Amino acid sequence: MNEAIATKTPWHLWVVGVLTLLWNSVGIVSYMTTRLGMLDQLGMTPEQIAFFDSYPVWANTFWALGVWGAFVGSILLLLRSRWTIVSVGVAIVGLIGTTYFQFVHVDLPESLSAPGLTAAIWVTTFFLLWYAMRMKSAGVLR
Repeated sequence: MNEAIATKTPWHLWVVGVLTLLWNSVGIVSYMTTRLGMLDQLGMTPEQIAFFDSYPVWANTFWALGVWGAFVGSILLLLRSRWTIVSVGVAIVGLIGTTYFQFVHVDLPESLSAPGLTAAIWVTTFFLLWYAMRMKSAGVLR
């Protein structure tokens, strides 16, 4: 027989995939709420809304790469696709660009400062990359 031996999907892939998909869905909701001009419905002040509206195109592009790359990466992980690593890599590029903008190019309003959230985003995104690389080397991603 010349058939390739199928690698069984480990139980933890489902846990990591679903949890990161839920986590990354929050980023999608945040991004889409902002882009659709619905921040007032979240109780944001006019000053906070003006801050998000002032994002230049390049910063919005990095934000989109970050949230969509991570979201798609979680879906691809659940599908056991080797493209998970590329998608999460795109998310990391977006995260670097967004973080650079927020910490170098603007004065982040105190009301929007959330260093714990920023750290959690970095940790989660790099964990997803590490996990996907581990699953690829184990032959789980195809």
